[in-house]
Order: sequence, then C-alpha cells, then structure tokens
Amino acid sequence: MTSGASRVRAGLGSAGVCEPPAAPDPAGRPAGSGPPEGRHSLAPSFGTGFLSRAAALIHTLLTVEALLLVARQHGTPQLACRLEELLHALDADPHSWWAARLCTETLLRVPDATPYSDVLRQLADRLVARRGQGEPVPPVFGPAFWTALRLSPGTRFELLRRLLLADGPPHEPGPRFLDAVAELLAADPTAVQPQLARWFDDERPLPATPHASVARAAQALLHTHRSRALDDLAEVLVGCAHRRADELLAVLAEEEPSAVCRAVDRWAHDGQPARRVAAVTYGLRAAPHVRTDADRELLRYAALALLARPEDRSLHGGALALLVRDPRTRARHLPQALGHFAAGDPQFPPSALVPALATDPDPVLDAFRERLRRPGAGPALRTLADVTTPALARRVAGLVREVVERRPETAGDVAAYVDRRLDQGPAARAVLLPLVTGLLDGGPEGVRAALAAVLAGPGVPASRPLRQELLDLLMEHEREPAVLVALLPAAAARTDDDIRDLVHRIGLLLVRTPEGATRFDRGLVDLGRYVPGFAGLVAGWLAERPQDWAAVVGPGTRRMIENLAGARVPA
Repeated sequence: MTSGASRVRAGLGSAGVCEPPAAPDPAGRPAGSGPPEGRHSLAPSFGTGFLSRAAALIHTLLTVEALLLVARQHGTPQLACRLEELLHALDADPHSWWAARLCTETLLRVPDATPYSDVLRQLADRLVARRGQGEPVPPVFGPAFWTALRLSPGTRFELLRRLLLADGPPHEPGPRFLDAVAELLAADPTAVQPQLARWFDDERPLPATPHASVARAAQALLHTHRSRALDDLAEVLVGCAHRRADELLAVLAEEEPSAVCRAVDRWAHDGQPARRVAAVTYGLRAAPHVRTDADRELLRYAALALLARPEDRSLHGGALALLVRDPRTRARHLPQALGHFAAGDPQFPPSALVPALATDPDPVLDAFRERLRRPGAGPALRTLADVTTPALARRVAGLVREVVERRPETAGDVAAYVDRRLDQGPAARAVLLPLVTGLLDGGPEGVRAALAAVLAGPGVPASRPLRQELLDLLMEHEREPAVLVALLPAAAARTDDDIRDLVHRIGLLLVRTPEGATRFDRGLVDLGRYVPGFAGLVAGWLAERPQDWAAVVGPGTRRMIENLAGARVPA
C-alpha cells in the first residue's frame, strides 16, 4: 500500500475504518489468497472473485459513510483534507481502484459538493495533466461523474471548462466533456447559456482540436443549440459586451432575423442606453435578411421609438436608416435620412440607401455625391458597386469619375469599387470598360497604380476576361515605373500558369529605364522574402530559361533569389 493511502487510513482511524481488502488478481481471486475453498463453501455458487469484489464494495461503502460522518461531526474542512489525501494517494498510484472509488462515491453523496470545489479543481487539473502525458481519463472520473455532482451552476461549468482540455481526439472512443456540456445545454439552455458566455475570454487551444479554443467551442455550442431559447440567447449575448458575443449576434441577425427583430424591439424600449445602441446596431444587420411583414413592423416600431427620444440623438441616423429601408416609411423620412447620410453620420450605413435608389434616384445620388466629397468615402463607394441596374450603374460610374477628379487620394477606394464590379462578371463590362479605360488614359498616377494592382489580381473566374483585356491595355500604354511596379505584388499572388509570363512582361517594361530596372529587382527580392514560395518559383524560372531572364534580372538579384530560395541557380 502506498504512503498516500497510508495517510488516508491513518486519518480515518478514529472513525473505525479498516484497510480495504486486497484487490483481485486477473483471475478474479484476491491477491495472496489460497486455492478455492472446498465443495461445502460458498465459492462454487458465487465464485471467489465475486466475494472479493463484494467485500471491496462493502468496505468502500463503509469508508464513505465514515468520511461523511467526519464532515457531519468535524465540518467541511476536515473532509476536504481527507479528500486531498486521497488525491495524493492517486498521485502515488494513479490506478488505485479503492482511492478513486472512495473519492468519487464520497463527493457524489455529499449534500452539496460546492464547498469542495478546490479539491475538484485539483482533481480536474490532475486529469488534464495526465492527458498531456498521453494517459486517458479513467472512466470513474469521466463526464458522468462531473455532471452528477451536486454543484452550483457556476462551479460546475468552471470545472467543465478546465476539463475540456482533457478530451481526446474526436475519433477516440468514450465519452467527451465537450459532449457532456452540449447535453447540459440542450437540456436546459436558459440556465446554461450564461455559463458558456463566461468562456469567451478563454483562448486556450483544445488539445483534441488545436484549431479551436475554449472560447470558440463555447461560441459554436451556443450557435448549434440556439433554437430552443433564441430570445434568451440574444439577451445573454447583448449583456456580454464581448467581441465573440457580437460575432454570434451578427450571425443570428442573418440566420435568425425574426429573433433578432424581437430583440431589437425590446432593446429600443429599454432604459439602458447600451441596449438602445444594440437595437440600432443589430436592427441594421438584420434588416437586409428580413422577409416577413411582422419583422418589418418590429423594426419600424423600434426605429420610431428611438427617434422619439431626444437624448438618443446620436442614434437617430441609424433609426432613419431602418425607416428608409422600409417602403412604408421611406417617403416620409427620406429627406431627413439623406441629410444625416450626406453629413457623414457614422450610424447611417450607405447600404441602407440602395433600395431607395430605385424609387428616388436623383436625391439619393445627390446625397452620395455630397458624401463622397468627405473623408472616409470608401464604404460609400463599395456600396455603389452593388448598384447593377444599367441606367443607375452608368450614373454611378459618372460619380466615380467625379470623385477621382476632385479627390485623387481616394485611389484605393476607387480601385476597390472597380474590383467589386469586375467580380460581377460580363454584365459589368458595358459600364466598366469606358470608365476604367478613361482612368488608365490620363488619370492620376496613384489611381493608375491602384487599378494596376486590381487588374493583375486573379479575381473570380467570371472576371478574368475583362481583367485581362484591361491589363493588356494598361501594359501597352503605361510607362511610369511606379505604376508598373504596382503590378508585381498582385502577380505574385496568382496561382495560374500565366504568372511567369506576366512577371517577365512586367520586367521587360520596367528595364527600359534605370529606375525601372532597379525597382523591378528590388520588387522581386522583397516578394521573395515575404511571399511564401515566390523565391523558389523565380529561382526555377531562372534555372529553366536563363537566357530569357538575363536581360531583366541583374546578377545581384539572381544571387539574392538563390539565397532566399535555398537552391543553386545556374549562371
């Protein structure tokens, strides 16, 4: 018997507890016992192994009663000390059946196990440590034990949060703590949802699934088991004020818009300012996914309630955005809404005005024109890329040209608009071709460079013919090194077979001037250093056809590419 077990027995001596019977051997006989008794004994009827196991069980039950008596007579701290001694016994002999059974049976029979939470935390940490050493959790300490304990909800889920790290890989047989948490959530979602929300700060990776963390597991469980208590879940999430709660609410706004609309209606009438801010935020996120009149009515009443509060003036732009999305209230509130939008109200998303373009194009386009004159025009330009009706799209293209003329510093936003329109496929050609051709022919250098990066990029398959056509046009007429070198990063990001020819063509254009040649060499080295695999790719081109590259890649650059690629490039 180990020293840890000896300490346990010594501590229980005053209660009259004797040593447990010896554990049975693999044949079912107690260790050290003689041969089976004669024909007149009980052995032929029940078997020696049965008697040994029965004696061990009886002894365990008596010892459990003695431990419970310790708690009743001497208080919780005394029993906690005895339980810690059992943990020490398990440290000395992890396979001690008696110590494990004594520990679990005692904890399962106490009226309230919460006072022993420190002992349980120690046990949980030992199980996680054993898993880290490649040993599975003993069945006696499996999920069923932890879910059967009489614990407060907070203590139980704090322990289960620790124990998630003791789960084995998904293909490993046996119960898992993550599954036990899912079962508790499915059985009583209202009680369990707040407990899981407390896990959002725990970013420890799960050994069984390293790509996930405890926080992501909680988020996924709440999403998977959302249907039985959607309204309660919305309230739990909005009360968290946590990034992961916001992410899950955004998903619910798309997948469960009716539940979010109900929540928005509640929050808009709430006395807490934070709830009213949430009403605007998630009302706007749910609005594009609303399909029923009942949901539109909820958003309408929520927006009107917010507008009626003078103290919520900062939220009025968002409330008006909800009202102009609704055909029933658009006409009445559109003038006020356009004023907020044109003035750059951060609560007014540009996307809210897209439906109004179909009914009131002139005032809405005027508001966009005014908004695009202000800093931060990117979201408005990206939103206009979603306007695909031919007549309106042509008017939007005219707006884009105006923006470039007045504010060349919006080059990146203009390029993002063109990129989104290109990805819409051949239908965008009639509007995009004259717009981009005009910008490439005499547009500001910064705009041409930003467009070059877009045109050289891969894009979606439907966009590639028009991208290539416009890219060919650019490369036929462009001579400015700053524009041509902007093609390189986009080219390096491609995975098609044309990447070599494109890089070589860029090099031939750049080496026409000393500045261009220097910038090409520097660009290749920088991409080789920071883009995985690019140096090896270029090294392969140089080795396969050195004569083609001799005129565009300098000797120093060749050596740098060789070093970055880790392969010898032939001279």
